[in-house]
Amino acid sequence: MTDEKAALQHYVREGREAALWKVEGLSEYDLRRPMTPTGTNVLGVVKHLATMELGYFGDVFGRPSGIPTPWMERDAEFNADLWAAADESSAWVLDLYRRACAHADTTIDALDLDSRGSVPWWPSGGVTLHRILVHMIEETGRHAGHLDIVRELIDGAVGRGPRNDNMTTDDQQQWRDHRDRLERIAREA
Repeated sequence: MTDEKAALQHYVREGREAALWKVEGLSEYDLRRPMTPTGTNVLGVVKHLATMELGYFGDVFGRPSGIPTPWMERDAEFNADLWAAADESSAWVLDLYRRACAHADTTIDALDLDSRGSVPWWPSGGVTLHRILVHMIEETGRHAGHLDIVRELIDGAVGRGPRNDNMTTDDQQQWRDHRDRLERIAREA
């Protein structure tokens, strides 16, 4: 891939696909249940990613999507972009993410890498599409990593996707032995 914008967009899309794969096959409860002391949950991470796509590829470049994000208003509930309310179904959150990604792709396709935007919530403000693409690769990859861990805690599913688990072995006994060895090392340290 020689086109820099196409290469960056490829990595954004790979991160999106990995995030969406982590949702597949989970019950409504497993999608929503808090798996960390701070409440990290699968559906909330996807809602957050949708919000970031809408903000960075929409408002930052003067290309608002028209998709309302009331969870981002000043009077919204605490951390409302990181969990789904009871009336926000998993189907709705997934559709939101897909629509946000489609809007983002439209912006990416329409603009050059050196197109200027402004991020009002960043101290420096001014950015280029190139910088936002790099930022969203990092943002999506970081949250896809959260989803990796949360999904493994829920049901043991690991890897990048159904056709690429990116794991060195699928021998569960080898993984148990490996984990036990690491536990022994940690206790001895």
